[in-house]
This record gives sequence, structure tokens and C-alpha cells, in this order.
Amino acid sequence: MRASDEFLALVTGPEERIALDEGCLLIAAHAKPASDPRAVVSAGRAQLDALAAACDGVALEDVLDHLFGTLGFYGNRARYDDPRNSYLDEVLARRTGIPITLSIVVIEVGRRVGLTLAPVGMPGHFLVGAGEGQYVDAFEHGHVLDMEGCRRRFVELAGATAPWSPQLLAPVGPRAVLARVLANLRRVFADARDLANLEWVLALRSGIPGVPPAERAERANVLAALGRFDEAARELERVAPSGGGDDGFTAAELRARAARWRARLN
Repeated sequence: MRASDEFLALVTGPEERIALDEGCLLIAAHAKPASDPRAVVSAGRAQLDALAAACDGVALEDVLDHLFGTLGFYGNRARYDDPRNSYLDEVLARRTGIPITLSIVVIEVGRRVGLTLAPVGMPGHFLVGAGEGQYVDAFEHGHVLDMEGCRRRFVELAGATAPWSPQLLAPVGPRAVLARVLANLRRVFADARDLANLEWVLALRSGIPGVPPAERAERANVLAALGRFDEAARELERVAPSGGGDDGFTAAELRARAARWRARLN
């Protein structure tokens, strides 16, 4: 199976059976189209296994000291928008990434030594919930924050007028984590006008239950810009019953646009 097919089969299944490391590594496999996606997943999982096996203890402090002290994982401030920061295999190899991927490393290594850690999708800055009011900021060398520390971090990023609520620290499921990894790549590739990579990112995001259907219309526009008019038309026809989401187009207008794209194939 292709990496895209495997990813979509994973995220459309029961959420409790979605393996976070597998989903992230299947995203990463798209950067290596010549590779077998299962080989990318197996290699990445083996790296996570090795990191956990080399940890001197099984407490949270042991994991954080191992990852951010001994191994020197760090937040990539200098090249935050490098797409490799969102590919879990590259994060493991280069020992640098962005908040969400470094958090995933902490969660997955922690899980392998017996810790129960939770993804926390605080807006603007991903964290790891460690229980008892503790939150790991993996981007800041694995510093452990309390709720007040999280509030201060949120204000630093969002501004003093942004509304704060402890609910922003609620754990999120693997679908939300994978959608957010892809959202980072979506922004990176859109800013770079890299349509070929933006197309597969949107294809994966639009296949995750709960992602707005308007993203299919966005993908259709990208496909049309790439000259793939039949695929673009099919995407618009899928989204037409919803009226196109937030772009203001009616179902009839979307179908008419799909027909115009199909006409360009003749």
C-alpha cells in the first residue's frame, strides 16, 4: 500500500487503535516516496525503542534527562519552518524539531518505559501532560511547567488580551495530533508555494474525520493549479453537498466549476 493509503486507513479506524508513532512516521514517509512506507515506520519505531532502552530509569525525570541532557534534543528556533521538523524520523535522526514533534518523542519514549503521558494541544504551543498538574515543554529543553507556567507561556505567544482557560490544557487524541502535524506542513508548503507537497498534505488532512470539508476545496484548487483537472473536479464534487465550507460558494457553483475543469481535459 502507498503511504497515503496506509495513513488514511489508520486515521479512519477506531481512534483508540491509532498508534501515534505509526501515524507520524507514515506522514514522514511522504518525504521519501522511493521508500517502502512500512520500512520507514519500522525504522522509526526501532529508533524510539533504542532511545527507551538506553534510558537509565523509568521516571519522567529520567526520560527528560536522557532526551534533552544526554542526547541533546532541542527546539529548532533557527529553522523553525524547515519541513524536516515535522517528520518524526528526521526529528529522531537530527535530534531537533518543533514543539509537537518533540512532544511526540517524549510521549513515545515515555510510553516505552511505562509512563502514561498525554498530548496537550494548547493553542500556539504543544505540550505533554504528565499528570498531577505537570506539563512538559519539549521545545524548551523538556522544562516541566505547572498550570501557571503554561498560562504565562500562552500569554507570551498569544498576547495579554488572548482569553486563557485551563481547558486549553485538555488532552487531545491521536487524530487531533496528526491533523496538527499536517497543519504545520500545510503552512510551510503554502508559504513556499510548494504545490506538489501541499497537495498530499491536504489529501491526508481532508481524510481525517473532523477536519473541515472546505479543505477538500482547497486541495481541488491545488490540483487544478498542478494541471490535474479530473482529480480536482472529483474533489469539488465530494465537497459540493456541504456548500464548500467557508468560501461562500454554493453546491451548484462548485459543481459548475468542476464541469469547467473537466472541459479542459477535452
